[in-house]
Amino acid sequence: MKKPLPFTNEQLESWAKTYPTPFHVYDAKAIRENARRLKAAFAWNKGFHEYFAVKAAPNPHLMALLREEGFGSDCSSLPELVLAEAVGNVGESIMFTSNDTPAEEFQKAYALGAIINLDDITHLDFLEKSLGGKLPELLCCRWNPGPLKGGNAIIGKPEEAKYGFTTDQLYTAYAQMKAKGVKRFGLHTMVASNELDPQYIIDTATLLFDLVVDISQKVGITFDFINIGGGIGIPYKPDQVEQPLEKIGAGIAAAYESHLKAKGHPDLKLYMECGRCITGPYGYLVSRVRHIKRTYKTYVGLDACMSNLMRPALYGAYHHVSVPKYGEKGTTYADVPLMHCDVTGSLCENNDKFAVDRDIPEVTPGDLVVLHDAGAHGHAMGFQYNAKLRSAELLLQEDGSVKLIRRAETMADYFATLDFPGLRTF
Repeated sequence: MKKPLPFTNEQLESWAKTYPTPFHVYDAKAIRENARRLKAAFAWNKGFHEYFAVKAAPNPHLMALLREEGFGSDCSSLPELVLAEAVGNVGESIMFTSNDTPAEEFQKAYALGAIINLDDITHLDFLEKSLGGKLPELLCCRWNPGPLKGGNAIIGKPEEAKYGFTTDQLYTAYAQMKAKGVKRFGLHTMVASNELDPQYIIDTATLLFDLVVDISQKVGITFDFINIGGGIGIPYKPDQVEQPLEKIGAGIAAAYESHLKAKGHPDLKLYMECGRCITGPYGYLVSRVRHIKRTYKTYVGLDACMSNLMRPALYGAYHHVSVPKYGEKGTTYADVPLMHCDVTGSLCENNDKFAVDRDIPEVTPGDLVVLHDAGAHGHAMGFQYNAKLRSAELLLQEDGSVKLIRRAETMADYFATLDFPGLRTF
């Protein structure tokens, strides 16, 4: 069952007078509480550090909030590095994990003192050349376990992914790093996306512990950390349950003792790069019913479209639809009239649908609707096809007020990169 909304229809209507729909709103209190829960689940590891995946919600206000909770930044591009720097995450508070990386991005990561996580064995020489013949003291490699680890339905088979070193390449790479004077080492993998089986995450960490021990013994190095990646899923559907972070933490702690410490490797730090499970459940897309169309099917047309939330169109992803005028009943669909429909946007693409053949609480034009679990990979995936403008982002604060943390785009923004007569007045 979906949790009640953290705001009322009246609050939304009040906010919409200043910030017209559609807009995204994030629950600051819930995000903080969730961040603390993750940290508590891994408090057994004295070096534990979570690097929030900036790609999930690249807004500096959210990043700064999470920095206050002790989170670093997982970055994959130059602008993401700049965002991390802006909120005060520098040095080893940044994990830079990129692929097909240009020299200037390696140079910026190095200048910030970020932990550089290499994606390919050829990138070691490329990094050295990019940095004028030197290497950082600390380097990490991204491991692709291939057939050793089954992928999940979302991310696919690891051996078909474009990311990471093969197992054999890792041994060669760490030996080369040692020979080139690298003093500190990390190992990373990321083999799941939106994974709801806690054992999958535990098994991933166990594989890394085993590999660290073997590389250490054969290459003659000691690892500073492992990064088990992100991928912890969230319950998008009402019948799904949230991941038991405490169980995951305890399972990895047990594997740490039996697969790392018991085999002679000294203590190391455990890192993660979760994004979705940190902010995903606590962000909402608020929209308004614009039209209801009845032809071969019933279509509830919103003022939002897939440029505001493209996951349903891209993956066929489920996002729960609430109608806040019914109060909590509009979230649970208990004892409210329902209508069978497709919930659509106005983009000129037939897959611009937030829900297909869904029973939702009955609506009329002008009603507000809320799409749940839009706090990660929601606004971040926005685009401007059909000349659609990206929406505003608001932060719900603990006193019930909202703060604008990104204004909505205007036509002036859309035309800003064009130099053409008649378009300069917007």
